Amino acid sequence: MKNTLKNITENKIFEWSVVSVIILSALLIGAKTYHLPPTLVHFLTYADWAVTLFFLAEITMRFIACDDKKRFFKSGWNVFDTLIVVVSLIPIEDSEMALIGRLVRVFRVLRMVSIVPELRILINSLLKAMPQLSYVMLLMFIIFYIYGAVGSFFFNTINPVLWGDIATSMLTLFRVMTFEDWTDVMYETMETYPLSWSFYLSFIFFTAFAFLNMVIGIVVSVLEKENAAHDRLLLEQNEEELNQLDKIQQELDEIKALIRSGQR
Repeated sequence: MKNTLKNITENKIFEWSVVSVIILSALLIGAKTYHLPPTLVHFLTYADWAVTLFFLAEITMRFIACDDKKRFFKSGWNVFDTLIVVVSLIPIEDSEMALIGRLVRVFRVLRMVSIVPELRILINSLLKAMPQLSYVMLLMFIIFYIYGAVGSFFFNTINPVLWGDIATSMLTLFRVMTFEDWTDVMYETMETYPLSWSFYLSFIFFTAFAFLNMVIGIVVSVLEKENAAHDRLLLEQNEEELNQLDKIQQELDEIKALIRSGQR
């Protein structure tokens, strides 16, 4: 039964079936945000329980098919899937915890990441890039803080809503970095300080051009390393399978030779 379940869980048809059910679960969650007739609400409730039972059966099959049961829960994705399924089984729809139950069902859509290997590579790349990204984000925060303080000192009297304090100034600078009507902010201060355009252009150069491109470069670099590691792993698995096939072929040749010698 273990080998049968392993073949089923590793089958592409089964994987795409799970993906289809996850998409159906997302559609059910979206449908519940509308005002629906009571009959349709009951139908969605039963459908939601059917999806939950399917996920329970799927995670159970994967657990039974795993060669090392302790190693199964060493994977963060398996732990995440198990927690989502277990919490979804708790009947809390009509209690004070109904909001938490709905939030957990929303997070079931994230199971798409644990099922599709390409999405797992993307998430793992982002997590591994976080140590390098943290230094870039720290440097970006320093730039925000310096420019926010300067903007608050000079432009506070022009528009207190945008430059009243350093926190508000940093929010305004975030608006400038994302190019959300930033020229209106610049032209307003240029009426009092004609050279204030240099303040905005230098800030945009440091943040939108330099630091954001550094973030993209770090993520792409880590993603390339993850893809290369994944390709090496697949290559090693294929080599192991080829070696096993070679050994089987050699044993078959030896058996054939013994049979022929016996017939002689």
